[in-house]
Amino acid sequence: MLTIDDITYAIDGRTLFEGASARIPEGHKVGFVGPNGTGKTTLFRLIRGEIELQSGSLNLPKRARIGGVAQEVPSSSTSLLDTVLAADTERAALLAEETDDPGRIAEIQTRLADIDAWSAEGRASSILKGLGFDADQQQRPCSDFSGGWRMRVALAAVLFAEPDLLLLDEPTNYLDLEGAIWLETYLAKYPHTVLVISHDRGLLNRAVNSILHLEAKGLTLYQGNYDTFAKTRAAKRAVQAAAAKKQQAQRDHLQKFVDRFKAKATKAKQAQSRVKALERMEIITPPEDVAAKVFTFPQPDDLSPPIVNIEGANVGYGDTDILKKLNLRIDQDDRIALLGKNGEGKSTLSKLISDRLMPSAGRVVTSSKLKIGYFAQHQVDELHIDQTPLEHLQALRPDTQPSRLRAQLAGFGLMAAQVDTEVGRLSGGQKARLSLLLATLDAPHLLILDEPTNHLDIESREALVQALTVYKGAVVLVSHDMHLLSLVADRLWLVNAGQVTPFEGDLEAYRDFLLDKPAPKEKAPKPKAKPTAPKLTLKDAKAAARKAEERVEKLQVMYEKLQAKLADPDLYTDAMTKDRRVWQDKFAEVEAAMAKAETLWLAAEETLEQVQS
Repeated sequence: MLTIDDITYAIDGRTLFEGASARIPEGHKVGFVGPNGTGKTTLFRLIRGEIELQSGSLNLPKRARIGGVAQEVPSSSTSLLDTVLAADTERAALLAEETDDPGRIAEIQTRLADIDAWSAEGRASSILKGLGFDADQQQRPCSDFSGGWRMRVALAAVLFAEPDLLLLDEPTNYLDLEGAIWLETYLAKYPHTVLVISHDRGLLNRAVNSILHLEAKGLTLYQGNYDTFAKTRAAKRAVQAAAAKKQQAQRDHLQKFVDRFKAKATKAKQAQSRVKALERMEIITPPEDVAAKVFTFPQPDDLSPPIVNIEGANVGYGDTDILKKLNLRIDQDDRIALLGKNGEGKSTLSKLISDRLMPSAGRVVTSSKLKIGYFAQHQVDELHIDQTPLEHLQALRPDTQPSRLRAQLAGFGLMAAQVDTEVGRLSGGQKARLSLLLATLDAPHLLILDEPTNHLDIESREALVQALTVYKGAVVLVSHDMHLLSLVADRLWLVNAGQVTPFEGDLEAYRDFLLDKPAPKEKAPKPKAKPTAPKLTLKDAKAAARKAEERVEKLQVMYEKLQAKLADPDLYTDAMTKDRRVWQDKFAEVEAAMAKAETLWLAAEETLEQVQS
């Protein structure tokens, strides 16, 4: 059990914990949540003994081993597998010990058997595989891999060592979706206590059974996953707010009596008794309103579909094609999630769509007016650390009034205190907000987001979902955050083995596909057999019908606009021949898209009727 008893800690004059207490039972999996910058990582440092408490106590059972992820595995010549195996220091020491004493040899062999040392290589290899390293990569030296991949090795090492208290600080930030899903299942079965700082709702809902909440310098342990915590806390805040409101009404009533009658001799005694009642009353503090987290994306104008059309394209680097024979289409109302393991080509596809890579074969056809916004984690790291957010915007909009630029920054949650602060002193989340603003500054018709939620807290992630919901452009999204993907994406593309194909199931089906994928020899192909259609729920059928109807409505608006354009007599002069053909081609495209969309809508309505009946 981890016991946190009445702790107080301040840094640079700012109090992070004041009389905070919590009890975490042995074997519990606990998600640690709270606003960024309030002290979560500091508590981990206190638990590890890296810094000293100012008052209170932290207690663990004697000889309990505490483990966390190192900042990074060094770039060494040691293989990944051997690096992970070395994390079990007892096993490594026993195997390295040299002795001729038969008694000691027997003790070593007994202990090696007790700690299951002979299966260690298999366990280490399994963990590395789950985090994205194949058998060949596991034999390569750490120096062959970038810092982000070495962070995965550091995570693999601490999981393999199996400390009694496992401390993880945002472990999914350097994982892809596949690695994050694997980690969820691994942590849920971990044999000891886990305390994990995370803003990933998927992990907090599936891998933990308690939530430790840091708020107002105190700690509260809630039973259940994150969704249960959110409901419980909301109900608690509502009760607290109602009690505070009721008490304030009572205090106002008493004070009004005192103010009215304190000068009257006949009422002085009653007035004095009410003064004492006010003094004895323990004030109920209403819950603080959480500051709203916002993103405000500028809205693009409408373009005729498709805005991107990829025809028979190959793309890669140098003479090596990563993706081949791509035939893909993106319309302005698409919300597409790219699925697939790291290294399969998701980033390559993103660069092809955004015109950062040219196809080696085939072609990419885009609307002439198409504007694309691109956000990737490396862009956050490339911000000018000695410039303020305002200066970043002024460099791109030198003729715009500073007041307008400040308003745009506020629309991304960067308020007065951050606008004039050097980027190097901003938090990771604030830097990410600035990068998102820069990516959307020109009101793009297509927004490509590669892991946009790294360093964003839960409230900011919810704000991003809301902004993307009302955004009128297309979205191509790569993320390890299943909660974000499930709320934003309506199309799934699987990037695998050099191909990009639609994934017909939903994200839960993809999760099951990753965790329970059968071996190739078990597939037993059945020629001409049609796959059994998954049974739709009423909710899914209604959502599909609504989405199909919305697509028809959007196309109808475009259709009417083009009809009006083609009805203009000026378009039929000799000087407008070229323009007229362009508009006629667009009209034909929209007309064909309308026919297809209406067919899909009718099919969705028929499916809905069948499910309802």
